[in-house]
Amino acid sequence: MQSFLETTLSKLYTDHNSLEKLTYVVPSKRAATFLIKYISSFLKAPVFSPKIYSIEEFIAEIADLEYASNTALLFELYTSYSKTPIQQKDDFNSFLKWGQTLLQDFNEINRYLIDDKTLFSYLSSIQKLKSWGVTDTKTELISNYLAFWTSLPKIYNDFNTQLLNKRKGYQGLVYQEASKAIEAYLELQYQQTFVFIGFNALNKAESSIIQKFLANGNSEIYFDIDAYFLKDSIHSASYFIRYYKKNWTYFSSNSLKGITENYSKKKSIQIIGVPKSVSQAKYSGSLIKKLHASNNLKKTALVLADETLLNPILNAIPEKISEANITMGLTLRNTTLASFFEAIFELHINNGKNGFFYQDVLKFLSNPYAAILLSSDGMDYSKKIKDTIHKNNWVYLKLEQIQSIIPSKDTSTLQLFNSSLNTHSLIQLLQNTILILKEKASDENNSFDLEQLYHSYKIGNQIEEHLNSSDFAINTKSLKSLFFELLSKETLDFRGNPTEGLQIMGMLESRVLDFETVIITSVNEGILPSGKSNNSFIPYDVKLEFGLPTYKEKDAIYTYHFYRLLQRAKNVYLIYNTEPDVLEGGEKSRFINQLLTDENINQYISHTIASPNVKSNATKDSSVKKSPLLLEELKLLAAKGFSPTSLTNYIRNPLGFYRQHVLKIDVLEEVEESIALNTFGTIIHDSLEDLYRPFIERVLTPEMLLGLKERVPVIIERNFLKSHLGADLTKGKNLIIYNVIIKYLEDFIKNEISLIKNHQIKLLGVEQNLAIELNISELDFPIVLKGKIDRIDELDGQLRIIDYKTGNVTQAEVELMDWDTLIEDKKYNKAFQLLCYALMYSSKESVSSFEAGIIPIKKLSLGIIRFATKASSRGSKNYQIDDEVLSSFQLQLKTLILEIFNPEIPFVEKEV
Repeated sequence: MQSFLETTLSKLYTDHNSLEKLTYVVPSKRAATFLIKYISSFLKAPVFSPKIYSIEEFIAEIADLEYASNTALLFELYTSYSKTPIQQKDDFNSFLKWGQTLLQDFNEINRYLIDDKTLFSYLSSIQKLKSWGVTDTKTELISNYLAFWTSLPKIYNDFNTQLLNKRKGYQGLVYQEASKAIEAYLELQYQQTFVFIGFNALNKAESSIIQKFLANGNSEIYFDIDAYFLKDSIHSASYFIRYYKKNWTYFSSNSLKGITENYSKKKSIQIIGVPKSVSQAKYSGSLIKKLHASNNLKKTALVLADETLLNPILNAIPEKISEANITMGLTLRNTTLASFFEAIFELHINNGKNGFFYQDVLKFLSNPYAAILLSSDGMDYSKKIKDTIHKNNWVYLKLEQIQSIIPSKDTSTLQLFNSSLNTHSLIQLLQNTILILKEKASDENNSFDLEQLYHSYKIGNQIEEHLNSSDFAINTKSLKSLFFELLSKETLDFRGNPTEGLQIMGMLESRVLDFETVIITSVNEGILPSGKSNNSFIPYDVKLEFGLPTYKEKDAIYTYHFYRLLQRAKNVYLIYNTEPDVLEGGEKSRFINQLLTDENINQYISHTIASPNVKSNATKDSSVKKSPLLLEELKLLAAKGFSPTSLTNYIRNPLGFYRQHVLKIDVLEEVEESIALNTFGTIIHDSLEDLYRPFIERVLTPEMLLGLKERVPVIIERNFLKSHLGADLTKGKNLIIYNVIIKYLEDFIKNEISLIKNHQIKLLGVEQNLAIELNISELDFPIVLKGKIDRIDELDGQLRIIDYKTGNVTQAEVELMDWDTLIEDKKYNKAFQLLCYALMYSSKESVSSFEAGIIPIKKLSLGIIRFATKASSRGSKNYQIDDEVLSSFQLQLKTLILEIFNPEIPFVEKEV
């Protein structure tokens, strides 16, 4: 296969007997690189390289202007907008949301050499018609809106004037100026032969300039189009070239050059449908692996219609591939460094009077670059700060708190937590932070980090320069928007041999290049072609009226690039997503349907649906065998003491007991913005203890309890802050919970007052810690049972052990009919806990009979829910806990302990 560039150069060499004396203009820098390679293959002796321009470079030379950076354009455009008489102007942050769109529209107006006065007048009239009403009175909002459209000519003219005074411009302005300067340029270059190669969709400025070169008599143009499409009067692939042939004066006496007949030749086209984007990347990787094995990678291109697939594609490429050239670059916005900058901005945007919100601080500290900054002498201070936040439950943090954790750390880094930074100080701090990271990356010779940091520093410099020279101020939110707008346009270029090995590129990078094997991904509607998206202030009908491009022209461009890739290729793989959605494109592309219905080409096509091999492995029951080492750990645990809760955890789920109590894997510790259920219960328990402790060994009276009511709010607030450091009780959920707890405890006291009017209650103890050693003859090591009884009292002489519960409790959960169910069914966990407390208390105190029960804090109207035994479902209930009951319980407890220590019974997973 001879490529388009080789064919074109061969014709030029025949006609001119030389290639180095010509000046070449191609669509892109990428095309220029390949052109140099092919020119060198024609030369028999060393020569000076001919002039080769990309179209943008060429037009900038004609206009004698430089392209301004996107940062400069946005600042200049906002300055011009600020000069308008609009009463209520948007701030810079709001402007950024529509400024880029306006810039794009100005670009199109200039590139297509539109009469701006007529167009803006047209747009203004349309908006006035839209706002027309029965009365002439307009709201301030509508008046302001209309003023913007009326001011567009002023913004446009001032913007262009300011740029031209600095000899700079955006693409459209440069093209417009080049159109004005073309005559003078041609006079200086009258002896030079210009060759335009591989163009398709030209804007009006490009078309005008190229036609003037052709009219000059010594220039040529070569189109890359197959006769198959050119003969078809409705095929979009030749839409633009058919137009040029019909309307350019040059072609009235000259024929089209570069026309070939390759598309209809025999080729293999495989259409493969795979589910989702990642599967496309994986499938592409497997294709590349096969091609590498057969030595067919040298003339292979992997074309990404959706360039966001670059990262998964890079991960899917086999390690064996030694040579690959990536043309599109990695967007800086998608790097970890960008998320680091985002975390810094979020810190300062969300900063309030209470300090930095803990979630923003944790997000910042979780970034690997924060760990680099906050590490020294082998100490990871970022982890230390995170641990301290969790330990102290800090919801908001200030610089002083951070300094108290790492007082000796570099002060410039800690300034990231300075809440008083303004916009200028913040961008300077970002620049200093980048320099610190650069030193660390240099020490580790981390070229990837150095490249990212260089580009980020360059963006920061641009912003800082424009902030210092601008007359308007921007806030932190605007600074973030601008910074990330620029990051999204900055790419990290990959280094490699641009003409060797596997070529990975986007659709536009494939212009004028030919490959024997082509793999195209994401061949779905909405991606290839991109659909009817119209990010513009100019309505569709106005674009038609003024000759501006619409989605139809955009579709024709994609059609041309798609079919051009297929023209000379021998092997084509078209991969599409079979599971379309909004984010990943629609159904398979119309291009695939066109191929399948083309009688001249469908004989070479195969269509398959691929899916990953999914092996079904039978799930095994999760279990952990009790090794000698594990049994030793259990013995240590037993010596320290089993709590009733830990034993009920075992009944509920033995494997969960192993994880929590043996491995010490607890629930992830998190900062509580509003208190969790367990903290809610802790506050109630601690508050009841503080309220009732002064009355131990005393008979309760109404006067005593009435005096408690006044103390309730103060004691709850104290325990609230003890359990939930940094809590704000003046607003939000915490205020609601605070008042709910007050209500619960006031109701609790009210119920007690009502009870003691007819009964006598003597308080014997609150929150009493107990521990006993169990006598289990089968085990030769100590087993300790420990726990805390919430309350012990006497009601009319009846001893009661009471447990407070803030959750739901029913009588059925504390009534036993079959003792074996106590350690088999988790339903009876509350009964099990009550009996544990009863056993511990009876072992310490000589009592023959007593009761045990639960007071449900949320449903005090139920009274005390007492433990009971009964012989049958309809039998009478026995509420007394005596020696017989305790003896039966001890047998069950012994069985449970022996099971825990039985090496033959593993810890197994139970459904909770």
